[in-house]
Parts: sequence; C-alpha cells; structure tokens
Amino acid sequence: MDKKITYKNSGVDISAGNKSIKMVKEKIHSTFNSSVITGIGTFGAIYDLSEIIKNYKKPVIVQSIDSVGTKLIVANLANNHKTIGADMVSHSCNDVLCQGAKPIIFLDYIAVDKLNPNHIEEVIYGICEGCKEVDLPLLGGEIAELPGVYMAGEYDLVGAVTGVLEKDQIIDGSKISHGDAVIGLASNGLHTNGYSLARNVFFNAKKFKIDQYIGELGCNLGEALLKPHMNYTNPVLSVLENFEIKGIAHITGGGLLENIPRILPKNCHVVISKNSWTTPPIFQLIQQYGNVPEEDMFRTFNMGIGMVLIAGQNVKALVMEKLNSQDLNIIEIGEVLKGSKEVSIR
Repeated sequence: MDKKITYKNSGVDISAGNKSIKMVKEKIHSTFNSSVITGIGTFGAIYDLSEIIKNYKKPVIVQSIDSVGTKLIVANLANNHKTIGADMVSHSCNDVLCQGAKPIIFLDYIAVDKLNPNHIEEVIYGICEGCKEVDLPLLGGEIAELPGVYMAGEYDLVGAVTGVLEKDQIIDGSKISHGDAVIGLASNGLHTNGYSLARNVFFNAKKFKIDQYIGELGCNLGEALLKPHMNYTNPVLSVLENFEIKGIAHITGGGLLENIPRILPKNCHVVISKNSWTTPPIFQLIQQYGNVPEEDMFRTFNMGIGMVLIAGQNVKALVMEKLNSQDLNIIEIGEVLKGSKEVSIR
C-alpha cells in the first residue's frame, strides 16, 4: 500500500503553528491599546481611527516595511533570538519618524524552514518588547513555514509600521538652509546594517567564534553584534512638540554618506566633522581587522551616529539640551553649506 502523503510529512506542521500562536497570544495582547478592535486569528486586523480623527486636523499616514537583514545569521550563530524582534520594530519606527510621524500600528511576518514554537516565542517576545517601548500595538502578523525556500535553521523577519502626523507638519527637508546645524544621536553599535561586511571580517578573515571575548569591546563578539537597534521615537517626538526640526535622517544601510542626501534640498551640502565624536570600538576593529577603506566604512555603517537631525542655529542648543535630558548621547557633528546634494566627511 502506498504511503499516505500529508501536509505535515511534506514539511508544514499546522499544529506547530497553532502551538506557536497559543504560546505568544498573551504577550501580543499586552501590546494592545484601546484602539485595537480585533484579537489574534482574524483574517484582517482592525484599528479604530476615531481618536486620531479627534486629535488631528488633517492626518496623513506614513508607512514603511523592512527587515533586519543578515543580523539574523548572527542571532542564529549565538542561538539568541530575544532581541532581534525589537531590532525590527526600532528600525521601522525610526524610518517613519524621519517624516515626523508617530507610529500607531505594527505588523510582522516570520518565515521559517521548519516551525519551532520556542524559537517563535523568543522572536515575538522581542517584537512585543519593542512595541511596548513606544506604545505600539502588534496588530497582526503571519508565521509561514516554507520548506524548500529556506535552508535548515534559516528564517526571515519583516515588519511593517504605520505612522500618523499632521499634513502641514510633514518633515521633508525642504526647509533646510545654509548654516543649519547637523545634530547626531549616538548609536550603540551596528544597529541592523552592515552585517555582511562585519561577518566577513570577524568570521571569515579573522576566524573568530561567536562567543569569543574581545577586550576592546568588553564582551564577547555575539553580545557586541546583537546589541539592539536604538529606537529614537519617544525622545525625537518630544522635541518635535516644541521645536522646528527641518530634516531627519535614519542612518541605516548607506551610512552617513548615502542617507543624509535623501533629505537635502538641491542647493545644500553637508560637511561632517569625523573628529566631533569618538567612533565606537566595534567599527574601529572592523576597519582595522579587515583593512576596510574609510569611505566604505562611512558608506556601510552608522559609525556611531544612529540618527541625524538638522535644525536652525536658533534652536540648536535647546534641541540638544532636550535630547540630552533623555539619556541620549547628542553631538553636533557638522553643518549645512551651499553646494550640491551630498555629504563630505572631514
């Protein structure tokens, strides 16, 4: 008699998926607020917009979708998936923050080769912790078991965020002018970009192990590489309530050289003084161990500056004081000059 072919022995275990949802249900519900109407399991997630309509005159939404890239490989090597979800939330929130938006809804997508409920629980734990930091409901999501698409042990993680702001308060960089100050908000490491280069240097060129202690970093390599992406939402929104910020750039893939020009008017040029802050040791080691050209470093990594704000000289000191009061390391890193839409490092 021919062997019966089922969905499970074809590689997809529906029961494991149901178990995963059951394990994380309470944690997901802990992110909900009074505007969330549906719970887990509906075909679509529903969010009540009545409070937004009350509090905004002409609300517009800003949306972004992103992943954490090859930082997932480091999480796998370290067998630590508790913070990778928070990385994704922070990256997404920071992106919509660049237009001045407050994040209001988050959705996630987790795809694996084979479902392991304990692994899923760790990932979603991190997502929920990241969401709660900024009062952001994890409104819905998808867990997909895709045998044949991913190799054994591989997974992918994607997040989509929706933010809201007043139409007449959109920050698009158009008001940036010559003489404005460039303010840097310090990062705490690589955040979620440049991991392909970092892994090549540490694991291929230097043959380091994930648990190898590195004195310059004060911890093992896995701990340094998995430091969570900082979420700048709360402190930056508090600044926007009181001061005009002309431009905001999230320093992700492309570094300072590629991200700042995205918000500059055609006649503006930004000059960054690299001596205005101390580059964190993790970047110094990557450059040293890999003999990486400096331009590559500034075009790949944040180099210790996770977000840039551009503000007029008249409010610069007040903005920096406000941000410093919220336990952030704030540095004036450059200025806006007349020129073309680009960045120079000096």
